[in-house]
Amino acid sequence: MSIIILTKKIGLKQIGMGLAMTATALTLAVAPTSASAMSQKLGGVIGCNASGGKQEVGAVIGGLLGAVAGNKLAKHDRSTGTAIGAVVGAGAGSYAGCQMQKTRAAENAGGAYTSDGIRLADSVEAAPMTAIKGKYVARSTLNLRGAASTRGAKIGSVQAGEVFQALGRTGDGKWILVGQDGVGVGYVSSAYVYRA
Repeated sequence: MSIIILTKKIGLKQIGMGLAMTATALTLAVAPTSASAMSQKLGGVIGCNASGGKQEVGAVIGGLLGAVAGNKLAKHDRSTGTAIGAVVGAGAGSYAGCQMQKTRAAENAGGAYTSDGIRLADSVEAAPMTAIKGKYVARSTLNLRGAASTRGAKIGSVQAGEVFQALGRTGDGKWILVGQDGVGVGYVSSAYVYRA
């Protein structure tokens, strides 16, 4: 009889751990892919308006640490504790990663100046443009350039599928000014972006 009870306990524990691991994996897999859809609703907790990969890394690390902490802190139902810890940890890690991205973006922008009513980072050349507002999505990985030209210095990139803030469009319509926290940080080709 004790063998049957032991088997049931091990079976329930394995099922519970399997459910917790599935919840963790789903949380970590869905958060980055749905970032563009959720960014406006959640104000940057899942979708970050600053470029970089720190948010995704933070979500993964936070989810794993949260799962471990939830498992250790739960007294009676470790699988539920693990799942809850993973969700909370992923959210906290995502938020912390986004804040790191925003801090880095502000540091990279350095000083700023204004041209045509648009604030530009010192590393970005002014071009005649029309101010626009809104979010855009990169169709593929794009070079972020310091000037509105393919000869402009490459100063970064915008990843495929990444949602970014647009501040302006050049007079010829070929270039979009990418913004971070209201400062133009570089240009991308308008042919490879679409409105979010």
